[in-house]
Amino acid sequence: MIHNGLVSVTIVTYNSGRFIKRCLESVLAQKFPLKEIVVVDNASTDGTVDILDQFDDPEKFKDVRIYYNDANIGFAAAQNQAIQLSSGEWILTLNPDVLLLPNFVQALVDAGNRDPKIGTVCGKLLAMSATFDLPETPIVDSTGIYFNPMLRHLDRGSQEVDNGEYMNYEYVFGATAAAALYRREMIDDVSIPTGSSNGPGEFFDPDFFVYREDADVAWRAQLLGWKCLYTPYARGYHVRAVLPMNRHALPAVINMHSVKNRFLMRIKNISPDLYRQHWFAITTRDFVVLGACLIREHSSLRAFWLVAKSWNRLMQKRHWIMEHKRVTDAYMSAWFHFQPQALPASKQTVRGAKQLAARAVRG
Repeated sequence: MIHNGLVSVTIVTYNSGRFIKRCLESVLAQKFPLKEIVVVDNASTDGTVDILDQFDDPEKFKDVRIYYNDANIGFAAAQNQAIQLSSGEWILTLNPDVLLLPNFVQALVDAGNRDPKIGTVCGKLLAMSATFDLPETPIVDSTGIYFNPMLRHLDRGSQEVDNGEYMNYEYVFGATAAAALYRREMIDDVSIPTGSSNGPGEFFDPDFFVYREDADVAWRAQLLGWKCLYTPYARGYHVRAVLPMNRHALPAVINMHSVKNRFLMRIKNISPDLYRQHWFAITTRDFVVLGACLIREHSSLRAFWLVAKSWNRLMQKRHWIMEHKRVTDAYMSAWFHFQPQALPASKQTVRGAKQLAARAVRG
């Protein structure tokens, strides 16, 4: 079997007791040899720590390292922490509610190594229940993310029956951080300096706390010229709690961060040209969001205060991003449509990735 590069898996847990044991078991069962598995717990109170203690045994699980935070610092900051504690050439960010098939990592790495400008690789995630039961009819969870002109980011194929579509290698806008493979070189390149001369930059934005941080990274990576490749041969399952149709069932704090992060992401990343093209769609959606907050989701009004409070920091981040932008406005505009956009991978990339995938299966 061919092994290209070293992979670190980074997982953030917060009251993930229902999922984390089976998630870690699926990671440990990967056919690709992992460099390390770094787990950061954000002060769970539901028994997650007791489950993690079972894997915190260097003799049985020498590649597993677990760190316990004293407080919940948010998904974004904790993932940054885990990435900084890791040393792999590739970083697989993983949600604890994900179950990987044994060739998942191998397929991602084989695809990513076909082109040095591929900074992110994602596979086909299928939906499963919170009990890790698989539906009789396979349902797509994500095959990458895309943006529409209203600046909503959505998962390609979400909630569609998996009837054999999405079987081609394609360049997509970005990957859901539930299971995304990031090249270390790209992480270093797109991380925004924090102002500390010695401290690492911010890959995921801690101001987001939770939700949309992966879409923000995808947008920034595109602006800096990195590609995201989708491979159909990396397959896993995901329990997705956050869907547009079940917003009313989510905790109020999650919905508040969703509103806040919509505006944080735009302020940091949008170019004047892209805004001019889609200002009507963007403004229409803004009125919908604001109206919903004023009429029925009052707890989300705090989002606007948090955006205003972080304004100076946002402007500094925006300045850094625009200063390092490497692509044209026309290139970025081509990604923002109401239908998911994807670009076919080159024949050389597809041919090489398929050969490696075939060898991995035989190996």
